[in-house]
Parts: sequence; structure tokens; C-alpha cells
Amino acid sequence: MLDVLYRDNYLIAINKPHDLLVHRSSIAADVQVFALQLLRDQIGQPVYPAHRLDRKTAGVLLFALDKDTEVAMQKQFAANEVKKTYLTVLRGHSSPSGEIDYALRKDNGTLQDAFTRYTTLAQAELPVAFGKHPTSRYSLVEACPQTGRMHQLRKHFAHIFHPIIGDRTHGCNKQNKLFTEQWQMNTMLLHARSLAFNHPITGEAVYIQAPLMPEFEKVMQLMGWQL
Repeated sequence: MLDVLYRDNYLIAINKPHDLLVHRSSIAADVQVFALQLLRDQIGQPVYPAHRLDRKTAGVLLFALDKDTEVAMQKQFAANEVKKTYLTVLRGHSSPSGEIDYALRKDNGTLQDAFTRYTTLAQAELPVAFGKHPTSRYSLVEACPQTGRMHQLRKHFAHIFHPIIGDRTHGCNKQNKLFTEQWQMNTMLLHARSLAFNHPITGEAVYIQAPLMPEFEKVMQLMGWQL
């Protein structure tokens, strides 16, 4: 049963678990279960994705309940009129705050502007040796992407040498191996915490927040962090 965070006559939002595809995809044709199908069956009516989250990312996922609302919400996302906040765990101690203005290349080679703001909420240093270092350092970061490029946060934090823990494509394989061996954790620690926008039909302000998934909570406890 998916956790429904918000519902009205036009929109519904869930807390998507890690490792769940939003919808059927040709790049994962073997996957038989996905969020759109589960939610449709759960509420007994069609649903339409208003945006996307990576398979490995958990958190707020918004669907429309009719095609007109879907189009209206997708326009808001495309125009960057939806405020998105994420929580993530990074390798190393990141700066107190920062901006990442780094264009990202699409599969066809085209460059797209991409901009992310972030704030470091907490840091930890664990007595676990890593490489040449006697300890391991991590940061809990709130990230606000101002654009919506594919894998933007994953690529941006790798670009500033603070990759997301558990990111097998853009992250640090040695850190990912450490988390698997030391703490039996291989989840990508990226959580879509909230969405804020004006309702496309009523015009009212909407704010939707998703609690952390158990895997992320486990790491929060390990680091001694609280929100």
C-alpha cells in the first residue's frame, strides 16, 4: 500500500519508496511493478504523472487525476514554478551553503543550463577508516534544484566532489562498498522531501512534505542526526 500524502479532486501525491519506477520504461523492461500501476489499482481510477523521480530516489511524487490537470502541472514543472526540496547524504564535509551552476549534457550532446542551491544541515565524522583516512566524513544537505535536468542533483554533487552516498552511476564506488559491507545499506540516499506550488485549478497554495523512508532514517540514526 502506497503512502498517500495529499489528495483532492485533481491531484494525488504519494511517498514513493526507493527503487520503485514511476512508470513502465524501455530501459527497465523486465520490471513488472511501478508506482503508476500500484496507485491506479489502489484508488481505482487512472492517474497521470505530473513529473518524474529517479527509480532510486524516494519521496514526494505527484500525479494528476485527469489529463487537463496533468498538462497544467507539467507546464508548472517545466517553467520551474514548483519549489522542490531534497534531502541527501554526501561524502565528505560540504560547505555551509553553496550554488552549483554547471550545465549538463543530454544524451544527444546538447548542453542544458542547470542550477542547484544547497544548505548543509549537519555533519558527522565516524570512527571508520576509509582509504588513507582514519575516519569517514559525511554531510546531510538540503538541496533545491532551480532547474529540472535528468540526474541533476546526482551529477551536481559529484561535480563538487561530494557525491551522494549510494549513487552507483555518479557516486563513489568505494564509499558505496563501505556502506554495503559496514552497515548493510545500498540505498541511494536521496529523498524528495517537499513540493510547493499553486494549485493549477483552484489557485490555492499547496505544500506537500514526505517523511523519510526507513533506510534513510537508519543512516540518520547512525550519524546522530535529527531534523
